[in-house]
Amino acid sequence: MMKRQLHRMRQLAQTGSLGRTPETAEFLGEDLQQVEQRLEPAKRAAHNVHKRLQACLQGQSGADMDKRVKKLPLMALSTTMAESFKELDPDSSMGKALEMSCAIQNQLARILAEFEMTLERDVLQPLSRLSEEELPAILKHKKSLQKLVSDWNTLKSRLTQAAKNSGSGQGLGSGPGSYSHTATATKVETLKEEEEELKRKVEQCKDEYLADLYHFATKEDTYANYFIHLMEIQADYHRKSLSSLDTALAELRENHSQADPSPSMMAAPFFRVYGVSLGTHLQELGRDIALPIEACVRMLLSEGMKEEGLFRLAAGASVLKRLKQTMASDPNSLQEFCSDPHAVAGALKSYLRELPEPLMTFDLYDDWMRAASLKEPGARLEALQEVCSRLPSESLNNLRYLMKFLARLAEEQEVNKMTPSNIAIVLGPNLLWPPEKEGDQAQLDAASVSSIQVVGVVEALIQNADTLFPGDINFNVSSLFSAPGPQDKVSNRPAAEELPTMVAAAPAPVPAPTPAPALTPASLAPKERTESEAPPRPASPKVSRTPSEAATPAEDMARRTPWQGPRGATRRQEGLACTYGTVIFLLPTYCFVRLVNKLFWTKLEQLPK
Repeated sequence: MMKRQLHRMRQLAQTGSLGRTPETAEFLGEDLQQVEQRLEPAKRAAHNVHKRLQACLQGQSGADMDKRVKKLPLMALSTTMAESFKELDPDSSMGKALEMSCAIQNQLARILAEFEMTLERDVLQPLSRLSEEELPAILKHKKSLQKLVSDWNTLKSRLTQAAKNSGSGQGLGSGPGSYSHTATATKVETLKEEEEELKRKVEQCKDEYLADLYHFATKEDTYANYFIHLMEIQADYHRKSLSSLDTALAELRENHSQADPSPSMMAAPFFRVYGVSLGTHLQELGRDIALPIEACVRMLLSEGMKEEGLFRLAAGASVLKRLKQTMASDPNSLQEFCSDPHAVAGALKSYLRELPEPLMTFDLYDDWMRAASLKEPGARLEALQEVCSRLPSESLNNLRYLMKFLARLAEEQEVNKMTPSNIAIVLGPNLLWPPEKEGDQAQLDAASVSSIQVVGVVEALIQNADTLFPGDINFNVSSLFSAPGPQDKVSNRPAAEELPTMVAAAPAPVPAPTPAPALTPASLAPKERTESEAPPRPASPKVSRTPSEAATPAEDMARRTPWQGPRGATRRQEGLACTYGTVIFLLPTYCFVRLVNKLFWTKLEQLPK
């Protein structure tokens, strides 16, 4: 008895370590042995996937459509939207959008419920049968065969031992041992009968097990199709959901746009203006001058030329944001912003600052810096001309347009307090900046010095606008905006004078204009005068005017009339006080610029030649 138990334990140990007993291996060919090795991994894979996929379901497993839909989170969201919609005005935009969203979520919930029911029927249930019924049945037959083969081998060992005992007893002859011999012979016959019966059972179980293995081998492709069908069901679910969303979104947007009371939103499409490259913007709108540049210049020419601190004082954030939105959606409705020159100037600065590449381009940044580092005015002017000639056509056209306007703005510096230097300080960093590079503190210091050079470059461009950008300028390039009011809104000229335009007919002869003074260090740095000196009016470029715009001495005298008489003294005192306040305000900036400029030239002279 102990020997049989020990033999059985040895057989079980071999079965656990090898996956099959040596007795069953002799019944299987090489192909069936490989199939047998895939049984256990296939059962574990089907079980684990079924368990994890079951956990992904959001509805109640095994329930019908209505019960499943009620348990879905999307249906709970739809119910919440429906309850919230009752508290809103059904004619309001938010009410209509919430009502439509409620219907969309309800539809998505039903699509999800249908998807889960199909998933259960076509994937989860077959995987469950495979892992809980089909493969366990095959493995059960395998274990039965292993046990039968083990019992058969044990019985054959006992039969062999009994036959040996019977042979030894028969050699002893007759006598008292004859009875024992007869009993042994009977036992051998009984064992033979049992061995035959067990052999028949082994053959029957072997046939069933081999049939199961062949069946599994032929259906492996079918089992693999369960996972392929899973992805097909998922793809169909996502297609239905996307189609439903697209249809609902189109209807929702159409209804929302029809309910929008703003006519400006329906008048024109939304153009890409801010934050896009200059070339893309000009190409999409078919323009030569960027829309924000022309629009802001036209509005400032109309109302803002005499506004003190233009480009320096900040505008209200809400007004500026609304102006930028109107610029992109309906440029024809910009007239309402003409009364706020600071907002218009802020919109122009914002456009220049948000360009992906500065108006004066990254490629020419080093060339601009080299031109600014030249000390001799003539050489610097020639270098600036050479760099301007290498600008791309769209950048050159817009820079020329802008510089001509800034030169016109500088002509009113006695009133608006914006000299070429002041304009360059506030606008220069928005026209040119270095490409972003990772570097150490030395490179950051160099960038700080380069910003001072940028101010010098822009100031020189404004002061020499007529030389660097010769010819007249038509500020109303696209004829998109109506002509501004009388010219006396820009300067104290008669109302009959119009904004500068390209002269179509041959002008009448006029006296030759006085040549512009040569570019000198003093002109580039007009603040390098002592406060005791009375600062003369800097030489600012004059935009070419038509003959009708030429002011006569009588007109100049008429413009000076309001400053004479008893009230003239008071007005002169107010003007002097305003000028003194501006000087006091700009004095720290002036000292800082001079200090940095001096440090830069000192460092530059110390560099090896």
